[in-house]
Amino acid sequence: MKTFFVPVVGHEGLETLLATACLAAQHFDGLIEGACILPALADYVDLVGDLPWTRGEQTPWADRLHTEALAFHEAFAAALMRRGIREAGAPGSGPSYRWHSGPLTGDDAMSQHSRLFSASIVRRPKYAKPSFAMESFQALLFESGRPVLISPPISPTSLGETIMIAWNGSTETTRAVVFAMPFLRKARQVVVLEVEGSSVPGPTSRELAMALKCEGVLAEGRTVTASKFPSGEIFLAEAQALGCDLLIKGAYTQSRLRQIFFGGATSHILHHAELPVLMAH
Repeated sequence: MKTFFVPVVGHEGLETLLATACLAAQHFDGLIEGACILPALADYVDLVGDLPWTRGEQTPWADRLHTEALAFHEAFAAALMRRGIREAGAPGSGPSYRWHSGPLTGDDAMSQHSRLFSASIVRRPKYAKPSFAMESFQALLFESGRPVLISPPISPTSLGETIMIAWNGSTETTRAVVFAMPFLRKARQVVVLEVEGSSVPGPTSRELAMALKCEGVLAEGRTVTASKFPSGEIFLAEAQALGCDLLIKGAYTQSRLRQIFFGGATSHILHHAELPVLMAH
């Protein structure tokens, strides 16, 4: 895991996002690429199909977007240099960064570009814009073919030393575990946690832990008794109790529509996690 894609959509939370990216790059001596993500043209069109500018205002609007992209680039570079991350191509060794030339317009362009990287790193998504929106997160999750590392609200100080796998026996979580193997092999402790009654048909947590040991991962399997609390809440509580600094989770074992109406572990973790979370579908 050597390359990390960081889509930048605003200044809010950028320091925390880049703190997570720096930890990932330092963990693997890797490269961080940032890119300015601008809304697609359709996002500017109002409900009656009109653009928010007249024909004569198109050039000033383009200038404004260019200025915004330049400001994101400057903030991105300054934050990484403060953390000792050098620009790619500059003398020296260790983790580095670069900026994608030109903005990426819309979620489709962003998710397609992200296929070039080991993982994308994003802020914890929100439903409301202009923060990193849930729609953008889901585009990366479903269209990139890569895992998504979610930065918590407060800058983490470590990443991947004590890891919890939120295991439910599913193919989605299996894919997340496979993507996370570089982290798992470096971890000091890995706990495969299963909540009784919350799994789909598949291997148990202890069976997965045994399989991971064959891969050189220091893993142990645990099962906790079901309670009145939902599984997502239990996973986060147990991760906090163990001092975990990374949670591995398969996303949307239940359908997205079902989780919108009835909730689910993925939805709960997306809205409440206070530690970095690596997800895949």
